[in-house]
Amino acid sequence: MSARIDHAVTSGTFTLDGETFDVDNNVWVVGDDSECLVIDAPHDVAAIRALIGDRAVRAIVCTHAHDDHVRHARELADAVGAPVWLHPDDLVVWRLTHEADPDDALADGQTIDIANTTLTVLHTPGHSPGSVCLYAADLGTVFTGDTLFEGGPGATGRSYSSWDVILRSIHHVLFALPDDTVVRTGHGADTTLGAERANVPGPGSPKPA
Repeated sequence: MSARIDHAVTSGTFTLDGETFDVDNNVWVVGDDSECLVIDAPHDVAAIRALIGDRAVRAIVCTHAHDDHVRHARELADAVGAPVWLHPDDLVVWRLTHEADPDDALADGQTIDIANTTLTVLHTPGHSPGSVCLYAADLGTVFTGDTLFEGGPGATGRSYSSWDVILRSIHHVLFALPDDTVVRTGHGADTTLGAERANVPGPGSPKPA
């Protein structure tokens, strides 16, 4: 059986730099009827477990470590018996929320096999130092976390973020993929890489006011 993508939206808060905001987060589960990967663990463990069903969870893969994406990673990991994976450059952000470190480290170019499909880890810093995207070529999709949204780059106005770096990540890494690749984001609607080319200034461009 080939892999499929299941999706849910959960609601909660995001806190950083002493400010808290209400947010809705996408949850993505990639797998088949017997096994899956969970991409991020926001807000609501019960809702994520309902999306998983009775499948074996091979890993909880974190696109980055902002608390709205990882606050419940440990609780979910304990509930389903799966490891938590994060790029090590985001440990400084992870430790704002968790005392115990993730179980394993993601690396640029790493491949993750699940349900007869392969996800490739793409290190795309900028929104945070260890932000990653997950590219599934045979599914024609990339899971971008908060690196790229419908309408342009992810936010870079807070600690550990960089406008210049996120532009380089998007242009040099994501825009190297096919234009028809579906972008499945951490928040909000899907888009395509081709549709977003006009929405992302070139590297070195000044940040909009």
